[in-house]
Amino acid sequence: MVAEPDWPATEIGGEAHHNAFTDLLEYKGYVYCSFREGSGHVPGSNGVGKILRTRDGRVWEAFTILQKKGIDLRDQKLSVMPDGRMLCLMGGSVYDTTQKPSKLLGMYPQVAFMGAGMQFTAPEKAVIENAGNNWIWRLTWYKGAGYGIDYGNGTTIWLVKTTDGITFKKIAALDIGGAPNESTIRFDAGGKMYILVRREQGDKMGVLATGIAPFTNFGYHKLDYRLGGPDFIFSPDGRKLLIGTRLYLPAGAKTGILVTDLNGKQIKKLILESGGDCSYPGLLIKNKQLWVSYYSSHTGKAAVYFTKIPLEHLLQ
Repeated sequence: MVAEPDWPATEIGGEAHHNAFTDLLEYKGYVYCSFREGSGHVPGSNGVGKILRTRDGRVWEAFTILQKKGIDLRDQKLSVMPDGRMLCLMGGSVYDTTQKPSKLLGMYPQVAFMGAGMQFTAPEKAVIENAGNNWIWRLTWYKGAGYGIDYGNGTTIWLVKTTDGITFKKIAALDIGGAPNESTIRFDAGGKMYILVRREQGDKMGVLATGIAPFTNFGYHKLDYRLGGPDFIFSPDGRKLLIGTRLYLPAGAKTGILVTDLNGKQIKKLILESGGDCSYPGLLIKNKQLWVSYYSSHTGKAAVYFTKIPLEHLLQ
């Protein structure tokens, strides 16, 4: 049995063979959607970062493309720095393409900045304390600092911190087993840090970690569902989490929105029009709606989709 979608969406990005790994950000009158254009989930050729923008969510225009020779740019994540510039944080994979399939040689996060001129700088390599293979998946800014999770070594994830968007210091290792990786950080109104963590070994159930400043000790709450490419934000009243993630259903993968309590317990589930290789949503609240970007391959190839969901539909 195929799980029918509860909510439709519109394709906004499908020019490349594989269009994936999205994010959303509102900035100076526009909403920006970033994603990767490539030849496949893992490349035969290196991917580039594409950014679209819209004023109303109906008409989207191409804004820019970020690329760097010899680097597969992935997981483009957007944020606004304390000085007002937009930052695009990207994973940077280097492959030996002479081997089939391509062999991953290293992972080096890349950053690009956009200021008053409304043009991005060229991507440059981030400077990370005790660097090795690094992957900082998303940045969230709080009180002048950006926080993210580095999961590059495959076994331990680290909370990292930056004040300039390019130099990162390791703050604390998180005590989470099961191959933790893609993680999103948010802060509640009181400054408590919430970290939603995907796991890919053991029971593979997600984890919600929480901690308070100086963010060196955390509590952990095991969820009863898997995560894939997770993003989340708080409901306007701060009492619920709105989680965008891959849903691992008996009929196959879908992209969905979960409404949960502050411990991640599910209250409501909404399946978006999606299937196959999918997920990696971006979320924001605008005009009493949840705006959602994500990618899906339910029509035959991986393309980027967008939808708006009234908050009253999710939270009633």
